[in-house]
Amino acid sequence: MTTSVPLAHSINAFDPDTFEQPAVALRLNVQDNDVEQPAHQHRMGQLVLALSGGVTCTVPKAMWMVPPQHAVWIPGGMPHSNRATDNARIFFLFIKPDAAPMPDECCTLTISPLVRELITYLADQPAAYPSQGPTARVAAVLLEQLTTARIERLCLPISDHPKLRHIAGALAADPANRNTLLQWADELAMSERTLARLVVRETGLTFGRWRQQLHLIVALRQLAAEDSVQRVAGNLGYDSVTAFITMFKKALGQSPTQYFAALR
Repeated sequence: MTTSVPLAHSINAFDPDTFEQPAVALRLNVQDNDVEQPAHQHRMGQLVLALSGGVTCTVPKAMWMVPPQHAVWIPGGMPHSNRATDNARIFFLFIKPDAAPMPDECCTLTISPLVRELITYLADQPAAYPSQGPTARVAAVLLEQLTTARIERLCLPISDHPKLRHIAGALAADPANRNTLLQWADELAMSERTLARLVVRETGLTFGRWRQQLHLIVALRQLAAEDSVQRVAGNLGYDSVTAFITMFKKALGQSPTQYFAALR
């Protein structure tokens, strides 16, 4: 099933819970998409796969990035919203709760070429395919292969606490903001020590590690949208491209160029 309209409109017109098949796939080519899909939930679990561009998935207390050739798994019943880059080519794979032993929590998965092709094939078939036959057998192999996918750490913990929501909103709007923990504490009328403890308690990370993870998520999204390394480094407020590459390599084990070349 193929479409090429804004994400918020296309996916809202598709209700996966009306199908009895164990897995149903939907292909989307996103164009001029500058709105976030409203928060919603469904009984079936959802795998969001990006073949090009990128998708950011937001769930309660976390944000997940889907770079090319990766997917985010969202368990059934979990509220979530999605935002795709303008150049994204993405697939949604909906899986019935007991069809495969998928993770109980959200996670980013590395997608093998075989799984990618199986999802592509399934998306080209009628969603209401027969329970017996070639398509059903492909779906069974796909679900079996998905259980072996490697989990990646591409998550940004977020919090409902109003003070941390304030910081997160400010950094999302201006990732180049380099305010120190003390400066944020002064702005929020609290001590630096209290704010440091609050960040760790709510996110499990120190403030420095949390902001670096936010930078990584923003960088992956902008690089997936084909912004240059130089431009992304500047957008994030790094003094040099080298400093940005060092951060990226420390987090993901490769430079941005190597990382996206490997994905392609």
